Amino acid sequence: MGEQPIYSTRAHVFQIDPNTKKNWLPTSKHAVTVSYFYDSTRNVYRIISLDGTKAIINSTISPNMTFTKTSQKFGQWADSRANTVYGLGFSTEHHLSKFAEKFAEYKEAARLAKEKSQEKMEMATSPSQESPAGELSSPLTPVTPPMENINGTDEICNTTPNSDSRPEPAQNSLAFAHSPAMTKHWEAELEALKGNNAKLTAALLESTANVKQWKQQLAAYQEEAERLHKRVTELECQSNQTPVIKSQKTELNQTIEELENTLRDKEEEMEKLKEELETMNDLMEQKDTLTQKLEETELRSRVLEEQLAGAEQRLEENQEEQENFRKSLRTLLELLDGKIFELTELRDTLARLIEEAS
Repeated sequence: MGEQPIYSTRAHVFQIDPNTKKNWLPTSKHAVTVSYFYDSTRNVYRIISLDGTKAIINSTISPNMTFTKTSQKFGQWADSRANTVYGLGFSTEHHLSKFAEKFAEYKEAARLAKEKSQEKMEMATSPSQESPAGELSSPLTPVTPPMENINGTDEICNTTPNSDSRPEPAQNSLAFAHSPAMTKHWEAELEALKGNNAKLTAALLESTANVKQWKQQLAAYQEEAERLHKRVTELECQSNQTPVIKSQKTELNQTIEELENTLRDKEEEMEKLKEELETMNDLMEQKDTLTQKLEETELRSRVLEEQLAGAEQRLEENQEEQENFRKSLRTLLELLDGKIFELTELRDTLARLIEEAS
C-alpha cells in the first residue's frame, strides 16, 4: 500500500538557527498540517509537513529520538540525519500532549521494528537503517523559542466641629441647618460620579482600541477565509488527490468553520460594546445634571453663609450696645448713690438743727 498518513494536526513550524544554535527560525507563516506517515513496505515512520508544495519537515523517527516539551504549547526534537532541531508551536496544550503521545508510540514501534529486523540479520552485522551518528539523540541543546505566546491556529508566535449657639432669625436657622447636609450629599454624589466617569472613560478608550483591533482581526479572518475557500476549490479540482491533500482539505474546512464562529463572536461583542457606550452616555447626562444641582446648592450655601455673617455682625453690635447701656446704668447708679448719701447727711443736719432750735 506504500506510505500512508496515520495522524495529523496543525502547528507552527520552526527550525533552529544553524549559525547561533540558539534562536528559532520560523519556516511557516501560518499554522500548517503536520502528519505522521507509516511506510508498511520499509516499516518506517516519518514526520512530514508541507507549506504549499515545499516540504518543511521530513524527519524519519528513530529509537534514539526524544520529543521534549519546553513549554505548555511548544515542543521540539533533534534529527541527527538532517543535522537540525525542529520545533512545533501548538494552539493548545492538549494538541501538544497528543502529538507527544503519538511520537512516543511511533518511536516505540520503530524500536520494535528495528529489533525485528536485527533478529533476521547475522549477529555481526551493524544495525540497519541507523548510522553511528544516529546514536547521538540530540547534537544541539534544546532551547525554548523566544516567543512564548504561540498560537497554533491562526497567528505566529505570538481594581463636626462644635459651635456656640447664637440667636439668629428663625428662617435663616432652618435653611442653614439643612444646607450642610445637602451639600455633603451632593458632594458625595459628585465624587462617586467622578470616579465612575473616570472608570467609564478608561473603559471607553479600551473598548475603542479593542473595537479597532477586532475590526482588523475580522478583516484578516475574512481574507483568510476567502483564501481558504479558494484553496479548497483548488484542492477539489485536482484529479489525483493524495491522502495529504484530503487531510489538508478537512483541516481547511475546520479552520473556515472556526473563523466563521469567531466572526459571529466578534459581532456579538461589538453589539455589547455599543450597548455599553449608550449606557455610558446616559451616565454622563446624569453626571451633568447632578453637577448643575451641586452648583446651585453651593450658591445657596454661600448666600446663607453671607446672611449668617450679617446676623452675627448685628448680634455683636447689639451686644456692644447692651454693654454700653449697662455701663451707663452703673454710672447713673453711682451718681444716685452719691446724691442719696448727700441728702441723708442733709436730712440728719436739718434734724439736729430742729432739735437745737426747739
